[in-house]
Amino acid sequence: MNKLREAVRLALNTNMSYRNIGSILNMSHNSISRYDRIIKEKELSWEKIDNMDDTSIESLLKTTRGRISALRMPDWSYIHQERQQPDMTLQLLWEEYRVDNPGDAYSYSQFTHYYREFVNKLDLSMRQTHRAGECLFVDFAGRIVPYANEGEELTAQIFVGVLGCSNYTFAYAVESQSLPNWIDAHNQMYRFLGGLPEVIVPDNLKSAVTKAGRDPVINRTYLDQARHYGVVIIPARVRRPQDKSKAELGVQIVSRWILARLRHQKFFSIEEINTAISVLLKGLNEKPFKKLPGCRRSRFEEMDKPRLRPLPETPYEYAVWTAEQKVTPDYHVRVNGHYYSVPYQLVTSKVEARSTHKIVEIFHRGKRVASHQLQSEIGEHSTLPEHMPKSHQQYADQTPEKMLVWAKGVGSATEAFVEHQFERFPYLLPGLQSCSSLQRLGKDYGPERLEAACHRAMKIGSLTIKSVRSILQRRLDAMSDENVPVQGNLPLHYNVRGSSYYSS
Repeated sequence: MNKLREAVRLALNTNMSYRNIGSILNMSHNSISRYDRIIKEKELSWEKIDNMDDTSIESLLKTTRGRISALRMPDWSYIHQERQQPDMTLQLLWEEYRVDNPGDAYSYSQFTHYYREFVNKLDLSMRQTHRAGECLFVDFAGRIVPYANEGEELTAQIFVGVLGCSNYTFAYAVESQSLPNWIDAHNQMYRFLGGLPEVIVPDNLKSAVTKAGRDPVINRTYLDQARHYGVVIIPARVRRPQDKSKAELGVQIVSRWILARLRHQKFFSIEEINTAISVLLKGLNEKPFKKLPGCRRSRFEEMDKPRLRPLPETPYEYAVWTAEQKVTPDYHVRVNGHYYSVPYQLVTSKVEARSTHKIVEIFHRGKRVASHQLQSEIGEHSTLPEHMPKSHQQYADQTPEKMLVWAKGVGSATEAFVEHQFERFPYLLPGLQSCSSLQRLGKDYGPERLEAACHRAMKIGSLTIKSVRSILQRRLDAMSDENVPVQGNLPLHYNVRGSSYYSS
């Protein structure tokens, strides 16, 4: 579903063709075209679709596939060889292919589609040409910069970014290649450029790609940052250095023209390294080209910068995603050792959490269902009242203060009875349980009878729930004091021992 949601985002928010989007996401361009058509027919915006959960998006775009018939596949090796002939066109080759048996031949659009797939699989190398403002290649330099901090010898990693068209270069020192440093380096790079390209091409390090291959899985936080900035991530293929040749060259130039010149300097912090890099980086970008007019900066100002998209109002805030987990029966999920509530209707459902340095957001099938302030107490709970069932809300609202206010509204005898319950028990819970039972008696028998029953219980000196319940059940609350039966002395009987028996 993440791939489907990403396909919709790219189709609606970018100028990329369906084929380019399909190539990025390893999907059929016809499917993407169909999704785009459905959305436009229903006049839906990306904001509305992004707020839908995965089930709604799937039902919106779901269609039934037709039967695929078996057609005759051309000899693509022969077609490709003939295609190299002067003045030869695919149209003519397709017509020759259909002559033998038009009934089992592919249509022209299918013919060209499969031919392009065949050509893309050939092991060919060519000089790449990048449009202005399109691609930005990023990688870490292999060379590190040592520095000392409080007597400890440390090393800094150098992040490098290169724009495909102008070769405008960015370099930035970070503590490591970990995910927080990777995200921070991108934020700094976008601010340095003053705008956003269409595509980011990273290598397959774990901070960018959690699973490499034909269908790579982008790190969830990195993808979250890409969505914040509205850029597309296209990782370089494994063992295909030509996919990131600009980054390879940029790393080489930064290593030679910047890092090599810093080899004799002594640094004591990452900030000092970045200050030194920024001075040399300015000279590198203003160094004239040997075979082209101008320099990296002038080419950037002329070609790339006008086509970069503006930055959002706020930079991306680093966030960590936790793996999916099942909601427990107490409607809480565990995030970094603390427990946060979700709506009780989601019990046994699977959710995932996104946490920043301020808040924790919980998502179910792509839709946010809860938001909490980040807490650091391990093993503690954070529970929002709206996430609780009504019965739990009522129980949670019970406090000694609220019980006394309620009892005062019933009458003075009930108020005295409630006060006695909290004085009677050393712990708060038994007193609350007694008062809760008293409230239920008030609902069953009415406040007037409850007040009379509490008054009667005080008269006989038995301020317990059992006594009040017995008084109400036997209707003793309605009797006057004169009508209450009082047991007298027992009559004499031969088997009654009497007080004299115990005197000795």
